[in-house]
Amino acid sequence: MGKFLKENYYILVRMILMLIYGVYGLMGNVEHAGVPLRILLLLALYISVMTIKELTEGKLGLICLAAALVANVLLIRFGGGGFIPLGCFLGFEIISFFKGRAALYFVMYLAVLADSPLGNITEFMIVTMLIVFYVQHEHVVADYEKRMYEDTVLQQDLKREYENREFEVQAELKKNMLEAENHILLERAALSQTLHDKLGHNINGSIYQLEAAKVLLEKDPVKAEGMLQSVIDQLRGGMDEIRAILRKQRPEKKKTALLQLYELCADCNKKGVEAELDTEGNLSVIPDALWEIILDNTFEAVTNSMKYSRCRRIDISILVMNEMVRCSVSDDGVGCKTIKDGMGISGMRQRIRNAGGSINFETEAGFRVNMLLPLKSNQ
Repeated sequence: MGKFLKENYYILVRMILMLIYGVYGLMGNVEHAGVPLRILLLLALYISVMTIKELTEGKLGLICLAAALVANVLLIRFGGGGFIPLGCFLGFEIISFFKGRAALYFVMYLAVLADSPLGNITEFMIVTMLIVFYVQHEHVVADYEKRMYEDTVLQQDLKREYENREFEVQAELKKNMLEAENHILLERAALSQTLHDKLGHNINGSIYQLEAAKVLLEKDPVKAEGMLQSVIDQLRGGMDEIRAILRKQRPEKKKTALLQLYELCADCNKKGVEAELDTEGNLSVIPDALWEIILDNTFEAVTNSMKYSRCRRIDISILVMNEMVRCSVSDDGVGCKTIKDGMGISGMRQRIRNAGGSINFETEAGFRVNMLLPLKSNQ
C-alpha cells in the first residue's frame, strides 16, 4: 500500500482536489428540492472523462480534456461561479497535458478576476496552491527524476563497459598465455626434432662400434682400441653439437618471463583478485639479468598484496624507455602507514641496488612498488 501511494501520489492528490472543487460547486446549488439533475450529470461527465484521461494518452486524452472543458463551461453556466475552481483545475491539467512552461501556470491568475462566491482572495489562494503543486511536480520533481534516470542509465553503461573491459582483459590474458605456451611447445618440438636428426645416427653408429669393439677386444686389441677411440671422438663431437643446439634453440628469456607473469595474473584471478599485466615499449631490449630481477620482485610484491592488502585488484606494468625500464606493481588494498623491511622487501631493495636502479613504495592509496632499472649498463 505504501509503495502504491508513493508511486501514484500525484494522481491521487489531483483526483482529491478535483472532487473537493466538484463538491464545493454542488454545495452552491443545493436547494430544498436537491441538486438539479443536469448539474449532477454534468459533474459526473466531468469526473468520468478526467478519470479516463488519467488512464490514457495521446488523442484520447485530448478528447477527454475537450469533453471536460465543455462540461465545465456548462457547469459554470447552469451551476454558477462555484464551479470556477474546477475550471482552474482543468486549466492546470491542460497546461500539464501539453507540457507547457512553468510561466504558463501563472496565466491562471486571470481566473481571480472572475466573479465567484469564493471571493478574490480565496481564488488567489487556490490558484497559488495549484501553481505550487503543478510547478513542483511537473518541473522540479520531474527534472530531478529525469536526472536520476540519466544517472542510473550512466551507471548501468559504466558497469556494462567495466564488465566488457574485464571480459576483454581476461580474453587477452588467456590469448597471450596460450600464444606463449604454444611458442614454447613449438620450440621444444623443434629442439627434439633437431636432436633426433643430428644426433640419432651419431649415437646409433657409436653403439654399433662399441658392440664390434667388444667382440674384437680379445681377438684384435689394437683394432678394438682404434674403434673405441673413434667412438670417443664421435661422442665428444656429439656433445659439442648438443651444446650448440641448446644455445641456438633456448627460448628467449623475454618469452618465458612474460609467460610466468601471465600465469601469475591467472593465478590471482583464480583466487578472486583481478590481476592485469600491461606492457609498453620494446621488451626485447631488456637483458636477461633484468628480467630475473623484474620477475623476482614482481612475484614478491604480488605475494605481499595477496597476503596482507585485502585487495580486489592488482596491476603490473612494464614500460621500456630509451635508457631505463620501469616496472610497477600496485593494488587497491588497505595500504599501510609504515613499511617494515623484512626479508622480502630487503631482498627487493638489494636486487635493484645491485643492478644500479632505484625502488620506492607508495602507501597512501593501496600499495604500490615502483622499480626503475638502467638498460645500457646491464647489456
